[in-house]
Amino acid sequence: MTESMVQPPSPSMAQPDYWWYRARSELLRTIVEPFIGDPATVLDVGSADGPSVGWMRQRGHRVALDLDFEALGPGDVCASALDMPFGDGSFDLVAAFDVLEHCEPESRAVEEIARVLRPGGRLLIAVPAYQWAWTSFDRDIGHHRRYTRKRLVRALEAAGLEVQRSTYMFAGTLPMFTAERLARKVRKEPTGPDTGLPQISTVAERILLGLCNVDGRILRTRNLPFGSSVVAVATKPG
Repeated sequence: MTESMVQPPSPSMAQPDYWWYRARSELLRTIVEPFIGDPATVLDVGSADGPSVGWMRQRGHRVALDLDFEALGPGDVCASALDMPFGDGSFDLVAAFDVLEHCEPESRAVEEIARVLRPGGRLLIAVPAYQWAWTSFDRDIGHHRRYTRKRLVRALEAAGLEVQRSTYMFAGTLPMFTAERLARKVRKEPTGPDTGLPQISTVAERILLGLCNVDGRILRTRNLPFGSSVVAVATKPG
């Protein structure tokens, strides 16, 4: 069982207002909020991305778990997702947004999430899409893999969870994402860690956010067949 206890800092901590985090917050809310209900206890795994999902802080008694001590507040827990210091069935809701790709082995992390969920409890999860999009950026921010929707669903079901919804998001911006990833692949490898977020103009930001708004309108009623992230909602059978 391996997981680095010193993860690279999340870019979201340095730039929480970056367009991608703002768009992700709204898209995640559109997809998962109908499934949240009124949980009494909520576990936020990998809370370094908390700035982009702040709306979840209003839901139940929230505990955050992260390897990055600086991402945590009073009452939160600095620990690994591979060995959570909680009893079985401790939480009504677990959120793990852009966390599973950092965990090796994947199966151990999903099993731990399933273990701490109460019967009938729900998991909200998001991961980056497509192994073909792998670059030095993924390596340097601590990723082990990228996903397809099918692979994520298979991992959740292997732990005994029942998937209620699974979809891609960031479909409208996928052409730009693909171009940026190809550019990273063909340019000279950086001499230091490749962890910087692509900087764009104000006009480009407006265009990207507009495309994400279109995604959001579609996701209110149906799933997207492609996109640069995968999101799923799963339930632990009661």
